[in-house]
Amino acid sequence: MHSEVVASRSADQRDLRESRHGNPHLDAVSLAIIEQLQEDGRRPYAAIGKAVGLSEAAVRQRVQKLLDQGVMQIVAVTDPLTVGFRRQAMVGVNVEGDVESVADALTGMSEVEYVVMTAGSFDILAEIVCEDDDHLLDVINKRIRALPGVRSTESFVYLKLKKQTYMWGTR
Repeated sequence: MHSEVVASRSADQRDLRESRHGNPHLDAVSLAIIEQLQEDGRRPYAAIGKAVGLSEAAVRQRVQKLLDQGVMQIVAVTDPLTVGFRRQAMVGVNVEGDVESVADALTGMSEVEYVVMTAGSFDILAEIVCEDDDHLLDVINKRIRALPGVRSTESFVYLKLKKQTYMWGTR
């Protein structure tokens, strides 16, 4: 038992080191824990521990550290249609000036679920989830297009969601 705690502590210290890119370095055990939770976010820590070779307490500590570092989140993923959101769209945004300030403003909007700064035809892609078409129009026309620096937008309305997964594993 003592050797497992010492091994877990030294592995946790390795986890806290940052890579050259400023991201936390994740060892094989942390990656295995993440994969276990991607398969089932409600999997008990004892079952995860058995799969990765740690105690329940060590897994609990590792998971908390991964959450605190922002490496992962544990959330309930829903189908927006089943919870009252009838319209989804991806909105491409072209920006004049500071892209980050526009991205920051988009992240503050409750309807915006996903924001990524890109290279290519658009400076930013934002996924929007709304109650209906009127709500979507209001968000795009009165809120996104009104942001300082937004030069243009192009909307891609979702007709049908065919695949939504968060099971890409770890690399």
